[in-house]
Amino acid sequence: MQTITVDWDHPADPAPELARHHVRDYVHTGGIDGHLWHGVPTLLITTLDRATGRTHRTPLIYAEDGDRLVVVAAGWGARRHPAWYRNLTSHAEVRVQVGPVVRPASARRATAEEREVYWPALAALWPAFDDYQEHTDRVIPLVILDPVPGPRH
Repeated sequence: MQTITVDWDHPADPAPELARHHVRDYVHTGGIDGHLWHGVPTLLITTLDRATGRTHRTPLIYAEDGDRLVVVAAGWGARRHPAWYRNLTSHAEVRVQVGPVVRPASARRATAEEREVYWPALAALWPAFDDYQEHTDRVIPLVILDPVPGPRH
């Protein structure tokens, strides 16, 4: 069996220029610029692309519940789940940056019960989440990011 080496330290940043600048400012300032985006807290999630084996970094709005983080796979209400979410179906290990702290996490789709609990808190942070859900046929999933033991950077 071949071992794949994952390059978590050199992910590709998002293609849209505004998102790319947001991510780069976030990384270069340790979250001083970028952690709050339009007044809401954002994190950076790095996922492993299921097709290419490359890592990709995406900014997402999040809520906290103890040491667990919760994000929304909204994709602006598109008909398909966003690529970062689809990648999680093949590889649940991710890296998360919140402010200056980078840590490994394990990602999973929230259960229906968890979604009922967390959705209102996330929609209160970003009311457009309710609009996105209203304008798509898919149920927009929430993703739970649980910390895993490992080094923090």
